[in-house]
This record gives sequence, structure tokens and C-alpha cells, in this order.
Amino acid sequence: MDIAFTRPKVAVFVDGCFWHGCPQHMTWPVNNAAWWQSKIEANRFRDADTEHILETQGWRCVRVWEHEDVVLAANRVEAVLLGG
Repeated sequence: MDIAFTRPKVAVFVDGCFWHGCPQHMTWPVNNAAWWQSKIEANRFRDADTEHILETQGWRCVRVWEHEDVVLAANRVEAVLLGG
């Protein structure tokens, strides 16, 4: 998690398009392609697992892609913090 709001139990993750396999911007490397695919898929699995664990402990999770508009992303985080 990149930012934790502990009292309201809100976890914010800021995911890089390459490292977390953004469906909009991910381009797969040509060199050592199988290794990279395995690496990025493992990251995706870990992301989902971490989010699941946090949610079972009462946390709400917000994922923000690095390419997202900062103001829009902040508004999404704020909405979750305010109970939306």
C-alpha cells in the first residue's frame, strides 16, 4: 500500500502501468518475454491477494493508475474516505 488512512481503514495503491499490467497502457517486452509476463502476472496476483486480505480485515482499497489525472484520483480517494 502506498498511502494508509488508518482510522477510516482506507488503503491507497498507486500502480505503475508497466509493473502492474495496466490494461490501457501495458506493452509487453519482446526480450525475455516469458520472464516478464510471469513477473507482471505475479504482481497482479499479489495485488489482488493483498487487496483481498485487507478487505477481509475491514479495509477499503482504492487503486490509482499512474496515468490517472491527479485531481480525479484524489476525488475518488476522498469519496471513499467520506463513505462513498
